[in-house]
Amino acid sequence: QVQLVESGGGLVQAGGSLRLSCAASTRTFSRYAMGWFRQAPGKEREFVASINWNGGTTYSADSVKGRFTISRDNAKNTGYLQMNNLKPEDTAVYYCAAGNTVAGLQKVGNVDNWGQGTQVTVSS
Repeated sequence: QVQLVESGGGLVQAGGSLRLSCAASTRTFSRYAMGWFRQAPGKEREFVASINWNGGTTYSADSVKGRFTISRDNAKNTGYLQMNNLKPEDTAVYYCAAGNTVAGLQKVGNVDNWGQGTQVTVSS
């Protein structure tokens, strides 16, 4: 099991930026693919982005392409989600996730470990 702790959420105006961080408890963090999901009130949890163990392969949802960038620093056991040009529809609780494969992490059912979530609110 990997414990994941998100930080960096907050309130921002539309068009602004935030960077989320995900700190992992294990020194074997580099063995895992990691990703980000989000869940808005009344909606299902949805995939945002994922990255493989060395950062060489990434996937992202169409709704965030060109605005969000996922990255990781294995030396710090930390993953990141840089969010630019935020829109009100990006408002949600954002969850960090870890799993076996970068492609598999596009589905909620393939997530082995979840963080507790961090709230992102974008005002219009």
